Amino acid sequence: MPLVTLRQLLDAAEAGGYAVGAFNANNMEIVQAIVETAEELESPVIIQASQGAIKYAGLDMITAMVHAVAGQAKVPVALHLDHGTDFNTVIACIRRGFTSVMFDGSRYDKEENIARTREIVKIAHAAGVSVEGEIGKIGGVEDDIVVDEREALLTPVEDAIEFYRATGVDALAMAFGTAHGHYKLPPKLAFDRIEAVHRETGAYLVMHGGSGVPDEDVKKAIQLGVRKINVDTELREAFVGALRQALQEKPGEIDPRKLLGPAREAVKAKLREKMTLFGSVGQAR
Repeated sequence: MPLVTLRQLLDAAEAGGYAVGAFNANNMEIVQAIVETAEELESPVIIQASQGAIKYAGLDMITAMVHAVAGQAKVPVALHLDHGTDFNTVIACIRRGFTSVMFDGSRYDKEENIARTREIVKIAHAAGVSVEGEIGKIGGVEDDIVVDEREALLTPVEDAIEFYRATGVDALAMAFGTAHGHYKLPPKLAFDRIEAVHRETGAYLVMHGGSGVPDEDVKKAIQLGVRKINVDTELREAFVGALRQALQEKPGEIDPRKLLGPAREAVKAKLREKMTLFGSVGQAR
């Protein structure tokens, strides 16, 4: 089926009380794993490409690969730009067939972030593309974006509400205690802020740094209004871990398919775990 927008997926997730997994893809095997697992579990899914992935593989390659694989799927799939900080990259993704883009203007002050995000929303919505925006700085490392833990303060509820209403974004990322990459200690989520923003605005909230958040915290966040959960680190770990094991077990193997195949299966196992946790299994029936 044709790719769908982020808004379509999150409208359904809100009605059903679940979250949709947004999984970063860095190569063909991970794209295949995401779509195959979504089909197996009858789950809606979001495939994400970061600016780093685009720089590595090329925008045309990523777009063509996702459209080729996801276009044959029977479940709804959205193609989303993750952490787009550059205006030209965001516009290029819209033109190439992405059905959703994230504009990350968190490096700007609130007023400029609102103004820039609002302009992206105007352009994207005219093209039938959804937009995720970010207010506040989410800690950790995401490609070339580094946010010191001291800077990653919790987003004030009033700032999140103002940003959401002023920009018209389809999904809202805000700092509520998660971080990109590995956690040194278990994250402490500000559930009161999640609940307050969702209650006041109905905004579809996004959990960045979903890898490593305790399952019970994930479930509670979904109950309070989180509708999109990003997962990248755990997929990379599964892929590379299985690849290392295959190389150790078959040091003389020169067929990439026999080494990358097990890595793809390891990613699928992690995806099954996450889709089940997020409550999206069976929602594409």
